[in-house]
Amino acid sequence: MNLTISGHHLEVTPALRTYVTNKLDRIMRHFDQVVDVKVLLTVEKLKEKERRQRAECNIHVKGSDMFAESAHEDLYAAVDDLVDKLDRQVVRHKDRVQNHHHEAPKRLM
Repeated sequence: MNLTISGHHLEVTPALRTYVTNKLDRIMRHFDQVVDVKVLLTVEKLKEKERRQRAECNIHVKGSDMFAESAHEDLYAAVDDLVDKLDRQVVRHKDRVQNHHHEAPKRLM
């Protein structure tokens, strides 16, 4: 898995990098065929304080791409919300990919 964490108007500290990495491990626990993950953390220059911190993520898995974004006044809360959204998308994708067709039982004569 290729993981890219970048910041826009923000320096990505080692503590923030480990926090995002630990949260993304939850997605890897559900679905291990993740190829590429790109996380963008942004601080917007808004006058109001709420929804100023943004977290966006693109995940490339075998067969499709997924995108989620979250905005909150706290960057850690935005990352938590982002991972929740991505987790739901990954579980749904995994459910679609799995083969749910069962073999018909053979008749006994």
